[in-house]
Amino acid sequence: MAEKNNSDKTAFTATIGGLLAILLWSFTIAFTRSISEHLGPVYGAGYVYLISAVFGLINALRSSRQRSKLSNLPHRYLWGCGSLFVGYMLFLFLAVGMAENRSQSLEMGLINYLWPALILVFSVPILKNKASWLLLPGTALALFGIYLVLAGGGSHTWHAMLNNLSSNPTAYLLALFAALSWGLYSNLTRKWVAPDQAGGAVPFFLAATAVALFIMNSFVDEPRDWNLQVAGEVAALAFITLTAYSLWDNAMRKGNTIFLAASSYTIPLLSTIVSCIYLSVAPTPSLWIGCGLLISGSLLSWISVTKEKN
Repeated sequence: MAEKNNSDKTAFTATIGGLLAILLWSFTIAFTRSISEHLGPVYGAGYVYLISAVFGLINALRSSRQRSKLSNLPHRYLWGCGSLFVGYMLFLFLAVGMAENRSQSLEMGLINYLWPALILVFSVPILKNKASWLLLPGTALALFGIYLVLAGGGSHTWHAMLNNLSSNPTAYLLALFAALSWGLYSNLTRKWVAPDQAGGAVPFFLAATAVALFIMNSFVDEPRDWNLQVAGEVAALAFITLTAYSLWDNAMRKGNTIFLAASSYTIPLLSTIVSCIYLSVAPTPSLWIGCGLLISGSLLSWISVTKEKN
């Protein structure tokens, strides 16, 4: 009985940590865009992940006990999930940074936030979760929300969507790749690491991301407009990155993944509100409608996925 109580307590604590990660992520798009405007997406992201990695590694390597936890992690988690983690970080920061303007950066954010629905979709084949027929309309509703965002303006047609995509195809694809990467990462972390396995490798994944970005930085020419505001944003986003992703990694291994995937449907709305205020952007009606449909689709998907195979 005591062992079960401890297990329930661990799961509850991990789930609360996952909820905190969701709140912290609401600031990501706003800070990412502002930093990219001053430092460029590659150079700016490099410093964000470098600072995150340094503090994370100091904590992870401070004792032999912490180091032993890392050595016990499965190689497929370290390499497979590590690759997905690095890919997600690169895709998201570059997508938002490469947006043509602040309004378009909100679109990149919404495309990225397909991942709550994708976590639920991918959990069926990966984690053997049970899903009802509602998963199909739920996923379709979320995708239709993104379609409305991409079509934009008053002419919601495929032609309008294709014109919008053709204006900046690389950024839109990167945002989509980010959503796919995080949907896979969240499920494979749960599949490959036992719930009672202590510790994760997020600081090392962050370090790998920073190395990749600084290598990329040698091939691009970006601004270096440092000032007090952007320095504060880099520090704040570094803290958010280390804290939120560490909490989410732990939550995916030990918490209630279905509940957290459902809770994460609030991120598109929270992120859009924060970004509009911080970046002084007036969102279009299509953005709000698309955001609402994305949230509704994710919620419907959550209702359809109800049971995890033991």
